[in-house]
Amino acid sequence: MNLKTATEIGKCLSNQTRVQIMEWLKDPEKHFPPHETLKHFNDGVCVTYIKEKAGLSQSTISTYLTNMEKCGILMSTRHGKWSYLKRNEETIKAYINFIS
Repeated sequence: MNLKTATEIGKCLSNQTRVQIMEWLKDPEKHFPPHETLKHFNDGVCVTYIKEKAGLSQSTISTYLTNMEKCGILMSTRHGKWSYLKRNEETIKAYINFIS
């Protein structure tokens, strides 16, 4: 990890809702229902469920999640028209090591 990437991740985590999303995604079974089609969390949580739990507008949550994905702390998978997000544990560990 380099300083630029670590700084971008720090910016992504400088918002209470974004940190909360990371916390929710750490244990998705506890915070979200499984998507009606997939019935599991292997590919993450449906973006719609994240939006509903956060209570934010579509545009705001979309911006948050896109930025979190761009800096590498989230990974997305698409199934048809649905997008699923999960934490990128490898990047998170590298960030923790960098700031340690």
